[in-house]
Amino acid sequence: MKKFIHIDMDCFYAAVEMRDNPALANVPLAIGGNSRRGVLSTANYIAREYGVRSAMSNYRAKQLCPDLVIVPGRMQVYKQASSQIRAVFQRYTDLIEPLSLDEAYLDVTESNACHGSATLMAEQIRADIFAATGLTASAGIAPIKFIAKIASDENKPNGQFVVLPEQVDDFLAQLLLGKIPGVGKVTLEKLNLKGLYTGADVRAKGVNWMQQHVGNFGVSLYQKCAGLHIGKVSTERTRKSLSVEHTYEYNKTSLQACLDQLPILLAELQRRLTKQQLEQRINKLSVKVKFANFVVTSADQTCHRLDETILAELLSKAYQRGLQQPVRLLGVGVGVKNEPQQHVQLSILD
Repeated sequence: MKKFIHIDMDCFYAAVEMRDNPALANVPLAIGGNSRRGVLSTANYIAREYGVRSAMSNYRAKQLCPDLVIVPGRMQVYKQASSQIRAVFQRYTDLIEPLSLDEAYLDVTESNACHGSATLMAEQIRADIFAATGLTASAGIAPIKFIAKIASDENKPNGQFVVLPEQVDDFLAQLLLGKIPGVGKVTLEKLNLKGLYTGADVRAKGVNWMQQHVGNFGVSLYQKCAGLHIGKVSTERTRKSLSVEHTYEYNKTSLQACLDQLPILLAELQRRLTKQQLEQRINKLSVKVKFANFVVTSADQTCHRLDETILAELLSKAYQRGLQQPVRLLGVGVGVKNEPQQHVQLSILD
């Protein structure tokens, strides 16, 4: 029987800022840029009570919470805290799968710490993290990987939730499908239209029905809801893409205005490719456009080098789909082919 722990730090960036500046501890706080068109990366729990969320524009957040304090992110400080957290994990297991700076899966099946109890390990890990960083974490413990992730959200903040092996069947039967990793808003709406709301609904249909009506994703979803998808911690994550994007203070109202931004975006993308030593692994170029009405479109083409001419053509193609809508955001990116001998650990700093 596997033993998985999912650790999720509590509003990590905001918590670091509140730790380092106690004056921020009791005010609605968010991390983001200074401009009204900037986008928030996270918010503390006080701000969330007003409806403020990550990926929300500063302008919208201020509408919901006029007293919101927005501070710029300090990535090096967050990275340092993340390294301290990772060091705590390594006391208990080498099987660690970081999902971001503030979140990770741990496989503690073979660990002898805390007499082999995953529940006690999670408690001790959270205590060790607090002792090392002054930050709180939440945890989920389960014999199935994705259930551990769901469980870590049950008693936030600064809590943990355990799903024992004998509880898995009932837990999955009652589980709302929207809580399963990989089931987004659009997918959930499609599942609901087919009468699928819980794990029990999926199990009742059977794997053949799910494959016929939902496709390969339906098979995967059935396996999860039936408790057949145990999961495995991946200790190395291979980069598949790299991109740069920018949200503009003022909308771009013409194709030429967008094309004028391309050299700036391209220079930043080149810098990051060089830093990650990925220039020789490019296999695709892509552009992303978000219009003022928040519709997003993209275009891509197979290519093995950065080529401004091709990116300009892709940008023109994507822009035409907006039917003269002003542009709020532009992005450029590359696909990266696998190279088994050179793994790159992903983080939100990349």
